[in-house]
Amino acid sequence: MDPAAHSTLRLRAFYRILKNKGGASLDSYYRFCNGKSDVPWDDETKWAWDEAVNEAKCITLGSEEGNKVLNSIIDNAALGADTPWILIGGPPCQAYSLVGRARNRGNTEYKAEEDHRHYLYKEYLRIIAQYHPSIFVMENVKGILSAKVNGEKIFHSILRDLSDPQLATKNKSGLGYKIYSLVVPTLFTKGMNPENIDVHDFIIRAESYGIPQARHRVILLGVREDIDVVPPLLNKMPESNVEDAISALPRLRSRLSKEADSPENWSAKVEKFRLELIREASKAKGREQLVEILKMYDGHITSALNHGSLRIERLNPEQLANPLLGPWYHDDKLNVWLNHESRGHMESDLRRYLYASAFALAADHSPKGHDEFNLAKLSPNHLNWKTGKFADRFRVQMYNRPATTVTSHISKDGHYFIHPDPSQCRSLTVREAARLQTFPDNYFFQGNRTQQFHQVGNAVPPLLAYQIASAVKQLFT
Repeated sequence: MDPAAHSTLRLRAFYRILKNKGGASLDSYYRFCNGKSDVPWDDETKWAWDEAVNEAKCITLGSEEGNKVLNSIIDNAALGADTPWILIGGPPCQAYSLVGRARNRGNTEYKAEEDHRHYLYKEYLRIIAQYHPSIFVMENVKGILSAKVNGEKIFHSILRDLSDPQLATKNKSGLGYKIYSLVVPTLFTKGMNPENIDVHDFIIRAESYGIPQARHRVILLGVREDIDVVPPLLNKMPESNVEDAISALPRLRSRLSKEADSPENWSAKVEKFRLELIREASKAKGREQLVEILKMYDGHITSALNHGSLRIERLNPEQLANPLLGPWYHDDKLNVWLNHESRGHMESDLRRYLYASAFALAADHSPKGHDEFNLAKLSPNHLNWKTGKFADRFRVQMYNRPATTVTSHISKDGHYFIHPDPSQCRSLTVREAARLQTFPDNYFFQGNRTQQFHQVGNAVPPLLAYQIASAVKQLFT
């Protein structure tokens, strides 16, 4: 695990421990978040900070040392078949993701059967076989449904193994598991043929459950076969969109990379691009609405904007109309916005971002490829640009729709996550991406900005996790 991610998880474990204690216990946490203390603990809460180490562990899945630590935690908690408990996790997904597999296809020496990441789910399986949790929840990317090793679908092997972990791990006897979908009444049990079910039934489309993001993930709910319960299906929620999630956040400007950055220099360049784009679009056929949008932003591109920071003072009370997201995000004890800091962009990309966000407002869709990036100085210097291979390389997140999937790739560049407001001319911040993932505002990401983006992109949306947890809780009552 990335040490920065571990620091974030430890901090959150500390928050949960103190929240469960109640009273004024969380005061030291909020002093840290609000920038009034260099550490999240004080003399009265140091015990909780020490205890948080036992909840958040920094280990490598499948390593000898990692297995030893995991076994010790479960043994010390006296967890087993006689104790109701839940195993939650998701094996690393790089080998299953469509992007990862496309990258592997370009490697002539890559052999799927020799990639140990395809088999990391067996570490999860080992814990199930050895400790018999009452229930397990396993999450992974949609690409796992079509991934193959030696011509066999890996997901079929996973279903067979998880439904009969004793057989899969060559133990002599033991209980199997009923594997449920959380969105349709589909069930897989040991002895069934995976070919006879629609594996897509296990996909949860997050946008159908109030998450302001089109995120499709495979989630399996396993119930030990001696437990006579059937999990409820998740209740669908009204759709949330990007505007619901990020419109209340302070406006920021981007930064200039590879040259001197200042508010005046930035605003002068972006205003220059606005005027040039108006001239170019005025000469192009069918770009009348784009011209009008660009003209509307006269006076809105200003040097008064700053680029944000790790903490930004909250000046105005937040007004969020969305009844689901508003209370979920908001925390009255926060006096700052956390992790809301823009990144730097090359001058050529600023022109593209301004164009793309204005185009999206005019056309009600993000521009795609060479045909819609056809004004002067917009085409990137890529050999494959005109082939359509990179048609979505620059993607505006539309205000009136759920965002596209927030992934860890957002840490590399912001091209796929352009802010919909042309006057800000930038990619999304960590806090904006975190809100699209439904992290509460009091969730404080540690590490540098790249590490923070990784943590956001790799997560299950907390609001979706909460809904799943609520369904699982019913099985214990």
